[in-house]
Amino acid sequence: MSYAVIKTGGKQYRVQQGDVLRVELLTADEGATVNFDQVLLVGSGESVTVGAPVVAGATVSATVRKHGRADKIRIIKFRRRKHYKRQQGHRQHFTEIEITGINA
Repeated sequence: MSYAVIKTGGKQYRVQQGDVLRVELLTADEGATVNFDQVLLVGSGESVTVGAPVVAGATVSATVRKHGRADKIRIIKFRRRKHYKRQQGHRQHFTEIEITGINA
């Protein structure tokens, strides 16, 4: 089983074929195919190819399953006895993808 480390949205993910993961929002329609060309590492069994910084010619293809928003995160600033309280919420957008192939 081969695996790869890809970089997207400022983060790195270790992926295999068939994996489903949530990444930062991508500008692609649901059901569309997305190719990641920033492949940092490709491994298959005992052989590992490390890029400097990326592996030349390696791509990872994925299918967009859905877009959505994550659970709400509450941000609270509070100073006791000072009549100071600030609340804010945030929901991060994401894209759920399924890895369909690793081309080394």
